[in-house]
Amino acid sequence: MPTLTISIDEKIKKILEKRAKKNLMSLREQAEDIIRRSASNYKLGIHTNVKADDTLVEIFSRHKKGKNKG
Repeated sequence: MPTLTISIDEKIKKILEKRAKKNLMSLREQAEDIIRRSASNYKLGIHTNVKADDTLVEIFSRHKKGKNKG
C-alpha cells in the first residue's frame, strides 16, 4: 500500500481524533476513511466544478452535490 504523509494543525488533529473516537476508529483509520470516501465519490462522478485555488479543497469540499432527493 502506498504511503502518504500529511501535516495538519493541532486543532484539526483534535477534531479528527474526536470524530475517530465517535466512529470507534483510530486517527489513522479515520483519515484513511475520509480520503477513501472522497476518492470514491470523485471516481463515481459525484463531484461538481468548485472554483477554488487548491485542488484538494475542491475534492474535499462539502458543498451540495447533485439533485435534491427529498
